[in-house]
Amino acid sequence: MEDLHAKPTEAETQILRGISLTVNTGEVHAIMGPNGSGKSTLATTLLGAPEYEVTHGQLFYKGEDISLWPTDLRAKAGIFLAFQYPQEIAGVSVIQFLRQSLSARKGIDLSVLELRLSIISWMKRL
Repeated sequence: MEDLHAKPTEAETQILRGISLTVNTGEVHAIMGPNGSGKSTLATTLLGAPEYEVTHGQLFYKGEDISLWPTDLRAKAGIFLAFQYPQEIAGVSVIQFLRQSLSARKGIDLSVLELRLSIISWMKRL
C-alpha cells in the first residue's frame, strides 16, 4: 500500500492517514497496536469492504493496483481476513475448511494428515 488514506463511507473523519507498507513474497508481518489504533479498519479497507472508502493512495497486490477491485475478486486473489478465534461452522472442522480452501484456491488436494504436517511445518517457521 502506498500513502493510504481511508474513512468510513458515511463520515468525513479520516481514520487511516498516510499508511505505506510493502510485504514481499515469503514475508510475514504483524500489525500491532492498542485498541482504536486502526488495525481492524486497515484490514477491512484492504478487503474492499463497502463501509470504508479509500480517499487517497493505492493498494497493490502482486504488482497490480487493486484499489478498485470488488471484495469478491480480492478474496479470490487470496486477500481475506482470518480471525484469531474463528467462529465454528456446525459440521465443518477447521481442517476440512482449510482443505477445501486450498483445493479451491490452488487446486491442491491433500489428505488431512498431509495438511496437518504442512501446517506444523509452517508453524515452526514462524
